[in-house]
Amino acid sequence: APAAPDFALPARDGGEVRLSELKGQVVMINFWATWCGPCRQEMPLLQQIHAKYEPLGFTMLGVNVEPDSVAAQNWLKGMPVTFPILFDTDSAVAGSFGVEGMPSTVFVDRKGQVRYVHRGYKPGDEAKYADMIRSLVKE
Repeated sequence: APAAPDFALPARDGGEVRLSELKGQVVMINFWATWCGPCRQEMPLLQQIHAKYEPLGFTMLGVNVEPDSVAAQNWLKGMPVTFPILFDTDSAVAGSFGVEGMPSTVFVDRKGQVRYVHRGYKPGDEAKYADMIRSLVKE
């Protein structure tokens, strides 16, 4: 499996998150935008997945790809997510993962390798996400 390209992005809480610092965890990176309906639809489900699997050595990262983060900040005020939200304002990180459409979700294993990329979101996809996480945390 290919190594995930490392990145460091500013986080909503004011810090910075670097992917390589999460090595040893299973990481699910969800690229999203406020103009994307399915992204908004899946956000509460991502929060549920985060809450359920975080104790098993799992990290969820939400990466907003809009040039201006204000819309994301405002929308998130009404959406109680506790996982890190990062800002990829020039879509460079999304591009490094080959992501084009929103949402796109990348699964990175404990060794820092990209194992699966899921494009789009339709109801029921969250069950696929859970299956993927359960299998990767066992490795």
